Amino acid sequence: MGEAVEIFYPNGFCNGTTKNQPVDSWYEETIDEDLKWSFALKSVLYKGASEYQDIALLDTKRFGKVLVIDGKMQSAEVDEFIYHECLIHPALLFHSNPKTMFIMGGGEGSAAREALRHKSIDEVVMCDIDEEVVSFCRRYLTVNRDAFCNKKLNLVINDAKAELEKSTEKFDIIVGDLADPVEGGPCYQLYTKSFYEKILKPKLNENGIFVTQAGPAGIFTHKEVFSSIYNTIRQVFKYVLAYTAHVPSFADTWGWVMASDQPFSIGAEEIDKRIAERVDGELLYLNGSSFLSSATMNKAVYLSLLNETHVYTEENARFIPGHGLGNHL
Repeated sequence: MGEAVEIFYPNGFCNGTTKNQPVDSWYEETIDEDLKWSFALKSVLYKGASEYQDIALLDTKRFGKVLVIDGKMQSAEVDEFIYHECLIHPALLFHSNPKTMFIMGGGEGSAAREALRHKSIDEVVMCDIDEEVVSFCRRYLTVNRDAFCNKKLNLVINDAKAELEKSTEKFDIIVGDLADPVEGGPCYQLYTKSFYEKILKPKLNENGIFVTQAGPAGIFTHKEVFSSIYNTIRQVFKYVLAYTAHVPSFADTWGWVMASDQPFSIGAEEIDKRIAERVDGELLYLNGSSFLSSATMNKAVYLSLLNETHVYTEENARFIPGHGLGNHL
């Protein structure tokens, strides 16, 4: 049969061929300068560029439909529930009676979908800067179609910073469902101390909670941005909780940071009780005991969070290694 020969191209795609067998297409993403992550494709469903970023929707053999922006995987059909349940539900469950939420980013609609499962929620404002991303996600990601049609969802196309700045409304929950801070990208300013302190926190109601995705949190990757985001938020809020989960399609453990000026003081049984009472349908990943476990760091990560001194500012930011390959799609 002959040996398989793989030819990798610099545009993010490669072909793997075996003698007398059809060509397989692969997608490749740079994780670090000496590490890449690739997966076999069934097809490329969409590729294009908006005013702000390059966009691709891939149908993969292992992970189903995969959303890629600027060469970085954002979510995969088979395991996006892990990321989005961890991002959305803890803050809603720790709040005594959440009514309103503001989502920064979240254009694919999955964060809004999870939030709208909570019976107490009256309004979800989802603010994404890129109308083209939102439009094609509405078209292709059918799992979120009901969320986009929900009357409680207020979809705003704008820069989240500008929208929060001009808003006269305050929210029970504010969510950062943003792209990772990448050098040259538009999002890193939404991870800075001045943004959290001067713009975001004043838009929270009393007892309000802020939560953000915080990048890779693995044993080898947590110092890239996770520890810095945690330490930056710690400068602004009295109570800050970091937690992590493994997301297979990201090829790493992922991190989130939740913050408030009120303590996070409920236990596993109460979390499970609130899930049963407040949430429509079954959660696939999260329960009380697993969440509390996710907030317990291994020794290396714990010490990094404890000893981190870097604070995000406009002049002094940290970035995820690599820029992806989006410009060549």
